[in-house]
Order: sequence, then C-alpha cells, then structure tokens
Amino acid sequence: MPNVNAPTVVAIIPARGGSTGVPRKNVLPVGGVPLIARAVAAARAAMRVDRVVVTTDDAEIARVAADAGADIVERPAEIAGATATSESALLHTLDALDDRGITTGTVVFLQATSPFIDPAGIDEAVGLVVDEGFDAVFSAYETYGFLWRRTGDGAAAALNHDASLRPRRQDREPHYFETGAFYAFDAAGFRAARHRFFGRVGIVQVPERTAVEIDDPHQLGIARALAAHLDPAPTAIDVDAVVTDFDGVHTDDTALIDGDGGEHVRVSRSDGMGVARLRRAGVPVLILSTETHPVVRARAEKLHVEVLQAVDDKAAAITAWARERGVPLSRIAYLGNDVNDLPAMALVGWPVAVADARPEVRSAARAVLQRGGGQGAVRELAERVLRARS
Repeated sequence: MPNVNAPTVVAIIPARGGSTGVPRKNVLPVGGVPLIARAVAAARAAMRVDRVVVTTDDAEIARVAADAGADIVERPAEIAGATATSESALLHTLDALDDRGITTGTVVFLQATSPFIDPAGIDEAVGLVVDEGFDAVFSAYETYGFLWRRTGDGAAAALNHDASLRPRRQDREPHYFETGAFYAFDAAGFRAARHRFFGRVGIVQVPERTAVEIDDPHQLGIARALAAHLDPAPTAIDVDAVVTDFDGVHTDDTALIDGDGGEHVRVSRSDGMGVARLRRAGVPVLILSTETHPVVRARAEKLHVEVLQAVDDKAAAITAWARERGVPLSRIAYLGNDVNDLPAMALVGWPVAVADARPEVRSAARAVLQRGGGQGAVRELAERVLRARS
C-alpha cells in the first residue's frame, strides 16, 4: 500500500454503465476477460503505478473492477451521461481521492475500451512525466499514411503532404496517430488546465497492431479475434474448480456405432491421470453434458467426478453447482469446444477452449489449449491448474 501522505501515481479508469454503440461494453469479455478487468490488470501490472481507481456509475462495473483489484469511486449521474467528458470524471475522482487523504502527483488515464494496453507503455509514460519533465504524454503509433479531407464542395484536399509529390516511405517524415488507450499527466497541471493536453506534450509509441479501440460491434469482433494472438499464453490457471463439457473435450467428438446400435467413444488415459491429480489436490471437477448417455455416466464414475447430464441451460447449471459448493464463478475454469458452451464460458473467470474448438469458442476463451478434444486437453488444463497451486 502506498504512503498516503506522499504524492502517488494513480491510474484512473472512467467506465460509464451506459453505451449506445455496444451496450454494456465495459463488462463484455475480450479474450475471456471483461474489458474493465483487462484495463485494471494492465494498470496493476505497471511497476510505476501506485494505485488503480475505477470511476463508474454502474454497480456491475464496480463489482467486476473491485474483483480485479481496483478501488472504486462512485461517479455522479450528472457527469455520467453520453455527453459527459472524461476530464470531468477525472477531476471528480481527484477530488474524491483528496477526501480520502490521497495526494495524487501523477495521473495515468486509461480507457477500458482499448483492450491491449501494455504495462510497459504505462511505465514509459509515467517516466516521461516524473523523470523527463513532460507535462502530458499520450500513446500513439507511427504512421506514414497520406491523409486527406473533404472540402465544402466534396473535393479532396491533402492534409499532411504535398499531393504533387509522392516520396518513398523512407523519405517521408512519420506522423503519430493517437490511440486513445492511455495518457499520463501531472495532476496539478491537469487541474489547472482542465484538459489532458497541456504544457510540454510527449508521445509513447506503441505497436499499431495493439491500437484497437472498441466503439462498435465490428471493432469488438476484431478485438476478440486478435486476443488469441496478442494476449500472452497463460502457463498457469489459478482456479478452485474445473468444469468440462464431455463430447469434443473428453472425446474427439466422434462416435462409433456397432451393429446393435451401441455407441462407443474414445477417451484419453492421459486425461484420466490429469483428473486424478486434480482430485488429489482437492480441486472439484464436474462434467457438464447436454447429452444423456450411459457412456458419459460411466466415464464420470471411472474418474470419480460429478456429472450432470441432459443440461439444456449450462449457464444455469454451472451457476447452481457453484453456489451449492460455495465456489465463486470467477474461480472456475470451464473447458469447452462448441457453441453450446458459450453461455457457461461467459460466466466463469477462466473460459478455456480445446485446440480444435469452434472459432466462436476460441474467440471467447481466455486460454486456448495446445491439445484437442480426446487428445489430452483435459490433462493439459489440469497441469496448468496444478502449476498455479504449486
């Protein structure tokens, strides 16, 4: 905990409950993690941030942010509407922190709608303000693009270049496109200017591929597709319980039918060892299946784990199961492969997909395994869970 009597570096994340472009976007998941939780995690991972604060008018956002490790400042309704500025929320938060005895020296302003914020970039921004004498800093990516505008009669006019010259890229001066992901500035200077750009302004250059800002459903889809490539692959999954689908997870999603109509599936002995190790470590395991078939029951009995079959609503089933056992949904890993797993995956802290899962499931997952269903995926998940407990 920082010394409340010394000026601190405070990361502030404004997050309104209302959103017209993408309803409830601040709590929607990207890479299996709500956007507000991703922003909190990025700020908490920055070495030079002392405190992370979320200012919001919404109870659900406040709960998710607090679970992720942020302090909460309640945002008044009069500065939480669609026309309210981020500056008004930041100024209110600084006043609220003053009332709590917290002196803010430097502000880091993060936007939860930018899901790929690198903590190292935050640290660089703080360093420019605290150590290098910049008053304000913003994130941007380098571009050599030719910019144009439309004139009053609809004609095109060049903005950042002479249209009669087409120099090679290496002969052109780069420009910098503001990403909107994060800003840093001196708190006293910001209070005086009441705007995020004042005095000597600096730039933290970030990779263009991370400059995704979510304002519409199309951008949300892009962010979810990119998450599997931009998020670091987790080697450890810290949970208190594991829930899995059956077909396509414990099996390779195929079935053999004999002449009498009997159905046979193939499972992995490796998965069985993984489940046994989870049980020995005291981690509850549940198999959740929409099917009703003796083979599912037989496999669960072989593994000595609970099973629920004929489940049409997996989200309701996992919620009830978690409540009965006193396990928070945020502390559960759910391993799935197909679209009927998506509602349950959206509820848990660790939605996980097998390697050969449907694209929609891979996009919704916080972790995508290297092994496919029936090929050791359950064992791989078990090892990551056990690694977090070692």
